[in-house]
This record gives sequence, C-alpha cells and structure tokens, in this order.
Amino acid sequence: MTSPLLELPDAVPPPDGSPDAGVAWHHGEPLREQRAAERDVVVIDRSHREVLAVPGEDRLAWLHTLTSQHLSELGEGEHTEALVLNLQGRVEHHAVVSNVGGTVWLDTETGRAAGLLGYLQQMVFWSQVQPRDATDEIAVLSLLGPSVGQLLAQTDIPGIVRSREAATDLLVPRSQLVDIWQKLVTAGATPAGTWAYEALRAAALRPRLGVDTDERTIPHEVGWIGPAVHLDKGCYRGQETVARVSNLGKPPRRMVLLHLTSPDDLPETGAEVRSAERVVGRVGTVATHHELGPIALALLKRSVDPATTLTVGDYAASIDPDSVPADTGEPPGRASLRRLKA
Repeated sequence: MTSPLLELPDAVPPPDGSPDAGVAWHHGEPLREQRAAERDVVVIDRSHREVLAVPGEDRLAWLHTLTSQHLSELGEGEHTEALVLNLQGRVEHHAVVSNVGGTVWLDTETGRAAGLLGYLQQMVFWSQVQPRDATDEIAVLSLLGPSVGQLLAQTDIPGIVRSREAATDLLVPRSQLVDIWQKLVTAGATPAGTWAYEALRAAALRPRLGVDTDERTIPHEVGWIGPAVHLDKGCYRGQETVARVSNLGKPPRRMVLLHLTSPDDLPETGAEVRSAERVVGRVGTVATHHELGPIALALLKRSVDPATTLTVGDYAASIDPDSVPADTGEPPGRASLRRLKA
C-alpha cells in the first residue's frame, strides 16, 4: 500500500527492497531529521504498517491465552506489545497492542497481518470475539521528540494516541491521513522519514520483526522478555521454551549493536557476520546514525567475545560494549537444580 504522503514534494521513497516501501524514506535531510527527533518533535509516516481489530467481550481474556503478554487485565486506553510463538518458542508474530473503546487494536509489519489474522480466526471457537483486518480503516503515524506532549496538547487529533517509551503513535482514520499530517506539521512537527526512525530505533536496541529476527529467533535473544513477554502468566503456545530458557539456561544468540567502518557501502539485512573465517551471526537493521555513523543490529552467537574484531562483507565491525546484555549470573532454575543435587 503506497501512502498518499509519498506524493509530497519533498518526500523521497526508500531504495528497492526496503521493508518500508510505500512511505517516505526521508524528506531531504535525513540526518537533520534525526537531530530534530532528539531535540524537538518529528512526525513520521508509518502508514504501511498493517492493523487488525479484535472487538468482542472476550477479547482480552482470549488474546491472553494466545500471546506471550499478560492481556487479561489490560485497562481501557492502555498499550503494550505481544508475540505469537510457534510450538518451539520461536517468534512468528509481533504486534503493538492497544485496548481502546471496546476493541483491541494490533498493528504489525507489512505483509504480516494476513498470517496473524488467519491464526487468530482459527482459534476463535466459542469465544465472543470478531477479529478482522482494519488496515483500510486505520493508519499509523509516529511522533518522536521531547516536545511531543506540547504538540499534542495544542492539536486536536482524531483517533488513538498511544504513548510508549519508544515513541508516541497515532492510530488515525486512514481517510484523514493527509489532513492530520498537515495539521501536525503546521503545529510545528518536522516531517521525517523511516531513515530517522530506523536509525534511532537501532541505536536504542529495539528489534524489528523480520529484520532483526529470523525463523529461529526466540524472545530472549532480542530483548523481548519484558516488553513483549510476561514471565508470570499461564500457558500459551511456546511458553515451555520461554520458561526453560529463563530458568535453566541462556539463549544461544544475543542481539548487539555493531559499529561499521564503511560509511558509503553498507551491508544488507541478512549479511553474514564473521570472526576470521567463521560465521558467527547475521546483520539485521542497518542505518546511518547522525552521531554514531554507520551502525547495524546483529544477532551473534553468545560465545563471541565482545572485544572480537568482526567483519561484515569486506568491512570491519566492532561490537558496542554498552549493547551487550548484562550477564545476571546463574539462572534461577539452574541454581535450584544445583542445590537439589548438593
């Protein structure tokens, strides 16, 4: 789906093969857009994301049993993230969740809604829920920056305002997308593209489904325990793997931030990361950050020492030490087993 905002005079489309096809990559000055996002407020067209609606009186309890998140007590106007896992505990779907006006709204990556909806429809049985595709009804805009609250206080925007740590998302009527964009820009928001959004997301170590994950990814590897996985809830598909890794071991891989030496010829998502001649991982999001320069998120084998010099293609890469997840010590389940055997 191509956004009408891509027809704006300064909107530059993304390169071929981008997961953000259909919306603006930038509006002429991508690095300035990033700086504006950290100092003031920017608005980003993310209307290529797909949206599902789940109305019905059983919606929260029903979704609670199907996803990794504790949703049964999600209050009116509250928001969170959730995963759908397969039987092996690997990530199949990720969605941002909003409970507003008797409906749970799930927005997910382009091309993912049909699969998620198909799974939900198969699991309805006798529950009082009516999941449907609402992509034609609802579009997503995102606001970034310290002045978001001030902007929204002086701007009347129809739709759902979803404030999260990462961004403030607006779920707005798709038929009013252009008018709402223009209202936000007139009120002081700087137009920005997905280049800025993705660079800031990568620097903040926030994973993206299908970019920073592959078919083997489990939630622990990419930092989704907590934001999208609740460890103190009942059974759901894949929960056994989540519990086992949390209590008895560590995930086989971990997501880290790489600093790349090439500012011009960046690797593609999926490129191999090597230590000498040995493949030790894969590249996910690749971006040019306004302060950090060329960066990438990468899934690496846990055994890789953070001080190791790596290569991606023909270029050297180094692990940002601050991005390496802290080793919290012996997992609680393993400690219990050790005490039982003592």
